[in-house]
Amino acid sequence: MGNQESSPGGSLYEKRKKLYILWVKGRFQALRNVSLTVLILFFYLLPWLEWQGRPAVWFNLPERKFFMFGITFWPQDFILLSWFLILSVFVLFFFTVVAGRLWCGYACPQTVWTKYFIWIEHLVEGDRNKRIALDRSPWNWRKLRIKGIKHASWILLAFFIAFTAVGFFIPIRELYQGLVSLSLGSSPTFWLVAVTGFSYVTGTFLREQVCIYMCPYARFQSVMFDTNTLIISYDEKRGEPRGHRKRKLTAEEQGKGSCIDCKLCVHACPTGIDIRDGLQVECIGCAACVDVCDDVMDKMGYEPGLIRYCTENELNGVETRRVTPRVVAYGLVMVLMVSLFSYRLVSRVPLSLDIVRDRARLYREVYDGGIENTYTLKILNMDQVGHRVALSAEGVLAVQYAGKQEVFVEAGEALSLPIHLVVSPENLKSAEGNTDVTFTAQSMDEPKVRATHESRFIRPVN
Repeated sequence: MGNQESSPGGSLYEKRKKLYILWVKGRFQALRNVSLTVLILFFYLLPWLEWQGRPAVWFNLPERKFFMFGITFWPQDFILLSWFLILSVFVLFFFTVVAGRLWCGYACPQTVWTKYFIWIEHLVEGDRNKRIALDRSPWNWRKLRIKGIKHASWILLAFFIAFTAVGFFIPIRELYQGLVSLSLGSSPTFWLVAVTGFSYVTGTFLREQVCIYMCPYARFQSVMFDTNTLIISYDEKRGEPRGHRKRKLTAEEQGKGSCIDCKLCVHACPTGIDIRDGLQVECIGCAACVDVCDDVMDKMGYEPGLIRYCTENELNGVETRRVTPRVVAYGLVMVLMVSLFSYRLVSRVPLSLDIVRDRARLYREVYDGGIENTYTLKILNMDQVGHRVALSAEGVLAVQYAGKQEVFVEAGEALSLPIHLVVSPENLKSAEGNTDVTFTAQSMDEPKVRATHESRFIRPVN
């Protein structure tokens, strides 16, 4: 972002300063590597899995069908998507209250890909000091070659991200065959190029900008923190006054705290903040500063934990309460939402029945004085296998069902079927006015697959 003067006294936007991230190793980074590797493998392998002859996970947008491990979700299942999103929000709230920004540090896609983009940069250009020296050196063939290899590797990684992401919407085997044979259509080509460009830009030039400025979670997560939330903190009482010192003398003998002001915690931070300034909205909880500080403390012969996961109460010498009313409230809501979502998913019937009355004529009198109503039954089989369906209708009046009583509905088929209901003159006297009638579609091979729909049977007033 360029500088834009808003007044003679200052600028509206601060120019982005390139960060040279220090590559850090340690126990928390090892844990992050395990978490991120599992997510990477899950992301890359999932589109290749098949279930019942089709992709196990396939978001078929043109046909508005989502296939998830043998379950087909239709637009009628939008309530399930709503529940899932609400459940995800409460899960995020719960873990944020308990352990801060675990999502950002260990599971966020931006964190995953940024780490691998930084790893490529470290592998090609070297450690932090070598990268700084390379950028400051004049352009020559060596610098051009190194930069070219780095950006080519970045683009290749971005393409693999895009290829896999698009593979969730277009069967990845078809996408691969079209790519190899150079026969991709305009739509797949557009999305491959667009997602590749987006991944490349957000993983290279906008790394920390996404977390600092674009991510909404960074803006509201602070309202969920309290003094019992586990966060990454700098122990100011132990670390101050900071400063350089000789190894042969203890910190007390030199009148200083444990912090040697090496600034490695700043260089290791993916967003470029100084954790010693206190908790900041830019902190993503990756614990890189914890690992690098523990390494420095070990070399100095000091006790580790100058920067560590702890609570504000712990820093102030107050007892930390792990179970608070907020944690209990979020936990109960989360359990309730999981229970409701699981019940709704298990009890979901993959058969939909809709009734449309004949709007051209409300009713018709037949030859013997009876009354006839005409309907159109719309049967949707949302399952991945076909069903033989038995049709019936019943109501307050004794109705005679006229039409097909048994149909076979293919998997994913929407079948429209005209039918008639007739009430004889004798039965018309058993009730007054218009009455309800219930239509039933019952699978003959799976008794649990059953759908009903209510409509009205209309007749003359007298």
